[in-house]
Amino acid sequence: MARTVWDSSVGKKTVMAISGLVMLLYLVAHMIGNLKIFFGTSEFNHYAHWLRTVGEPFMHYEWTLWLIRVVLVVAVVAHATSAYQLSRRDIRARPSRYVHKKPGSSYATRTMRWGGIILGLFIVWHILDLTTGTVHSGGFESGKPYQNVVDTFSTWYGNVVYIVAMLALGLHIRHGFWSAAQTLGAGSRTRDRALKTVANVLALLLTAGFVAVPVGVMTGVVS
Repeated sequence: MARTVWDSSVGKKTVMAISGLVMLLYLVAHMIGNLKIFFGTSEFNHYAHWLRTVGEPFMHYEWTLWLIRVVLVVAVVAHATSAYQLSRRDIRARPSRYVHKKPGSSYATRTMRWGGIILGLFIVWHILDLTTGTVHSGGFESGKPYQNVVDTFSTWYGNVVYIVAMLALGLHIRHGFWSAAQTLGAGSRTRDRALKTVANVLALLLTAGFVAVPVGVMTGVVS
């Protein structure tokens, strides 16, 4: 039964929608946590430490954090796999490109594929930069996330990579939230305008919230 659902286009779109919403919930929480950097070193570092102790003493140190990471990895892999397979299926069904762009298609719709690739590459860079410190520009110090963030956004390329990725994220969310709502049956003639508004507001708030951090470092508000 599960195999039959997965093999269908509807099943793949449903997997994309659910995994996308899981990642969206994480992004909202992650953005709120990031904004704590504006309250100073102690507040931000305490928040980073708290993430590793959530659920204690029932959960061991970092167990909750690793559980969240596993769920996110599953969501990302499911989202990317279903998107790729749907894309290949669409190409096989329409081997010749349209001469004219589809009427009414937004810039976000037309760039969803490239936006997903940009975000995938960004996730790898982001982990190597601020989680493992492998490509970190300064002297990466475990347990000092505030300083590590400041180091990253004190370089021009760190800002460019992050801001470009966040703009791609905004476009991805704007179209993705709308598509997920339609796939899961939430759309209707009476709710479509409200859903589009929610998609636009979410995309704007998340983009602005994430971009605020590098801008804060660049302007000296965060130092």
